[in-house]
Amino acid sequence: MFTFLLWCLLFIACWPLAIFALLLYPIVWLILLPFRILGFAVRGILHVIWDIVALPFRLIDRLARA
Repeated sequence: MFTFLLWCLLFIACWPLAIFALLLYPIVWLILLPFRILGFAVRGILHVIWDIVALPFRLIDRLARA
């Protein structure tokens, strides 16, 4: 919603620039999409590595509580 309000202000101030931004937004989104997918993959791999590293400590903690 905030982005839309900013775009409306830009449209009032300088409508050619607002139209250009509106047309450029999908192109920028498509260019940045592979980086977003890569970010999800890297985050998933780091979570798996952290779970493997933390597993012995969680098992020791669970055995100590039992």
